[in-house]
Parts: sequence; structure tokens; C-alpha cells
Amino acid sequence: MTPATATPMRTRTGPIPTQTHEPSIEIAGRLAPRYDEVLTPEALAFLTELHHRFGARRHDRLADRMRRRFEIGNGHDPQFRDDTRHIREDAEWKVAGAGPGLEDRRVEITGPTDPKMTINALNSGAKVWLADQEDATSPTWKNVIEGQLSLRDAIRGDLSFTSPEGKRYEVTATETPTIVMRPRGWHLPEQHIRFTDRTGRTMAASGSLVDFGLYFFHNAAQLIANGRGPYFYIAKLESSEEAKLWDDVFTFSEQYVGIPHGTIRATVLIETLPAAFEMEEILFELRDHIAGLNAGRWDYIFSIIKNYRGRGARFVLPDRSEVTMTVPFMRAYTELLVKTCHKRGAFAIGGMSAFIPNRRDPEVTERAFEKVAADKKREAGDGFDGTWVAHPDLIPVARAEFDAVLGDRPNQLDRQRPEVEVKAADLIDVHIGRPITTAGVHGNVSVAIRYIEAWLRGLGAVAIDNLMEDAATAEISRSQVWQWIHQDRTTEDGTPITRESIEALVTQVLAEADRREGDRFDDAADIFREVALGQDFPAFLTLPAYAKYLVETD
Repeated sequence: MTPATATPMRTRTGPIPTQTHEPSIEIAGRLAPRYDEVLTPEALAFLTELHHRFGARRHDRLADRMRRRFEIGNGHDPQFRDDTRHIREDAEWKVAGAGPGLEDRRVEITGPTDPKMTINALNSGAKVWLADQEDATSPTWKNVIEGQLSLRDAIRGDLSFTSPEGKRYEVTATETPTIVMRPRGWHLPEQHIRFTDRTGRTMAASGSLVDFGLYFFHNAAQLIANGRGPYFYIAKLESSEEAKLWDDVFTFSEQYVGIPHGTIRATVLIETLPAAFEMEEILFELRDHIAGLNAGRWDYIFSIIKNYRGRGARFVLPDRSEVTMTVPFMRAYTELLVKTCHKRGAFAIGGMSAFIPNRRDPEVTERAFEKVAADKKREAGDGFDGTWVAHPDLIPVARAEFDAVLGDRPNQLDRQRPEVEVKAADLIDVHIGRPITTAGVHGNVSVAIRYIEAWLRGLGAVAIDNLMEDAATAEISRSQVWQWIHQDRTTEDGTPITRESIEALVTQVLAEADRREGDRFDDAADIFREVALGQDFPAFLTLPAYAKYLVETD
């Protein structure tokens, strides 16, 4: 065909037609008795709106995380941001601070939301209960929904529980702790709820939005009527942009149910390395909704290992037990947290000491009391306004240390800490000068496998060797093993740490285990091999474990 006879091309301008769908939520999990009280049409409509408005931004923030992790892995150490310097240098702005019932937070108890643990927490005498749908809860469908039912009943004064052995549990305390609920982090999906967006694409729902949305929708009005409010612990944040996303979720949710802006109060865990460089910016983005920051020590250690796992011997940590709160990078991070919080009128909440008492072993209990008392004395002396414990018997121990510093004052926000000067290099000074021991390697393999086994059976917080283990401490254990292998480390007696030597320890741990009908040790060992012995490093062990073993399929 010649140009003279060619058919002229027609061009058309205007929008390309696309098929749009009404966004929708579908329940893929089984419906057990009373689940319909939580998964109401009205609540599901709210979840749909949350996913429609914020789901795409969540994915963008998760992509930012991957990019940042890649940059650090390739030699770009995090720094305090230049583009937000004006926020840090503006001395005028303050945060909303404590809501009703959060004025005194000197001792907070943490734990999962099953009925028994909910009742024990409410009877504990603590000032605050962290109702944990995150690291202390294995995210089985049963735990996700029945945890919501426990909270719903507790907030209305209707919760009781009878154990299989016939023991009855009831809330008997005249004054119960203020509830601060912790939803799952942005990275975690909820596979039993499916969201279809406007383009017709169907995907797993966000664990964050599901946990937050169901709790807020059902309980905000009742909590306000009780003289408290809808309060949340926000986990695993890595940037102020992620904080801004949560702030927008809060603002929209308040408008949706018709409560005043700023009713929601959040306490953000600083438990990732990137977040430690953006504490002030996180406070700023959440300033209308934030009560304080928490030093999430165990996940913070895990984040250090995760980000620096491939950066050479200089960034290799010794035995987990040697990474204490007094080592350089942990000291710098907690000192900066207290100073930053008090500068802006926010509470600084200390972290979890892993030692727990054993009512059948007085020596173990005495040692736990001594360790926890020393830890809480340091926190109170550093200026923290409160702290966490994982066991009711530790509440008097922690309270005594904070009472000694606070007296009748509800907090020590007036402690400004002008002497603290933390540089970027201080936050990544991981030199400890202690060895890796054979016992430390064995302990990591043992703890990780035993914890994962319990997690697969639906338990999120587990007492192992007189320490309270949760997903964060298990992450430290498996990530250290991965790093030691890939950095060609040896124990102090000269034994190389290799895949083969770790595999031998896996076999040993399985042989030592108290095996029972229906246990999950073999599955736990497989997960451990995948997340600690593989060439690749999964960002979170819970992601492959959840996808393989906790998602119910027809």
C-alpha cells in the first residue's frame, strides 16, 4: 500500500472507558456462634469504606519500607531528615496528650484478648491494659473475632468465663485499667476477609484496618459513655508518612460515627530503626490524636538485625541475653525517646522486661523480681512516665519503682532532659564486645521453634524458660541465627555457625521437646528452617507461617 492510498489513522481523545465496581467486603472465614455480633452489616460497611479510602496508601507505604530497607542494606545509613527539619526546630507545637483515663500510666499490663486473659488483666490493678491483637496474639480467625467479642463484652460489663475444668472467672475489680487496644501492623493481612476494590480486584483485607475498624465501630460510643475513649497502641510504624496515614484513618473514623475530632488517642511504639529517626515527625503528624510513644525494645532489636543483617561483622550482635537496655544503641534510643516526648507534651512509656515469676519456684520468682525492679528503676530514673509488665505479680514491683520517683504526680512530663544529645551514629552504635556462645545459639533455636509451635496452636504470648516470649522475641532469635550463618560467625569456643550445625540443633530441639498428640513441632521446625536457614530473609516470620498454616480453607 502506498502513502497515497493508505487509510488515514483516526485519533480519538477522551477518557478510556474502564469498568468500575462497587467496593465490597466478603467474609471468607467460618461463622461460629456470636460472630454475627461483630461482623454486622454496618460494621462491614465501615470496613469497606476504610479499605476503599486507605488501602492503596497502605500498599504505597509498604513499598516505601522495602525501598528503605534496600537502601540501608546497601550502605545508606539512616539519618535525621533534612526535609522535616522545620518540624523539629519549631518549638511551639504540642501534642494532644492524655485522654480521659490516660492521665496516669505508671504501670501497664499487656496480654492477649481471650476471655480468661481479659478478665485477669481487668482485675490486675494496673492503670492501663494493652489489649493485644498483635504480637501477643496468634492471628487465627478464632482469636481475631473472639478477641473482639471479649473486648465488646468487657467494655459493657458483660464478660465472664468458665474454664474446661469448671473454674469461673469474673471481673471483680472496682476500678479497672483503661483499655488501649493494639491492632496488627500495616504489613499483616487478614486472609479471612476479602476486599474487592473499584477495579474489581480482590485481595486480602488489612489486619490493621480490620482490628481497628471492628473495635472502634462497636465500642467507641460505649467507651466514651464509660468516661474513657477509643484508645490504640500503634505497632511497627517506620515513618511519619505511615503515622499520617493512621491520623487520616482516625479523622475519617471520628467523622463516620459522629464523635469530636481528637477523641481517638494513639500511643505509637517506636520499635523500628527508621522510626527512631522520625520520632518528632511521628508526633507531629498525629498531634491531634497522640498521647505518647513507647519504647518497644524487642522489636527494635529485631529491626536493627533485619536492616543490618548483611552489612558485615561490625553489625553482628552477640547472644540475645547480652543485648540489654544499657548497650549503646539501646541507651541512645530510649534517652532520645524520653526527651522527644516531653518536649512535645507526650508520655514516654517504657518497655517490656521479659522476666516473669513462677509461682511454683520461689527462686525463679525472686530472680524475676530483682531483674524487673532494676529495669523499672532505670526507666523511672530516666524520665519515663510509665512502663509495661506481662504478669500481674510484677505490677507491685514496677509500681514501687515508679512511685518512688513520681510520688503523687501522675507523670514526669516536666522532666525535659536538655542534657541528652543523640546523634545519628549513636542510634546504630551496636558494638557490645561480647561473644556468641554455644548456649546462646542453642537457646535461639530452641526458643524460636518452641514459640512458633505454640503460635501455630493459637497462643501468642508463651512462657518459655521463665521468660515471656512473643512474636518479637522469636523474631530476634531466628534473625540472629540467619545473620550469624551469613556473616560466617563462630562461637567463642571456635565452632563455626553453619546451616549444618543449626540443622543438627533443630534435630536436637525436636528430640528434647515434650511431644504430644496434635503438637505442631514438625511444622514449627519447617517454618524455622524457612525463615532462619534459607538464602532469602523473610521480613517477618509470621507472614509465611500465617499464609501456610493459619488461613482456613474450605
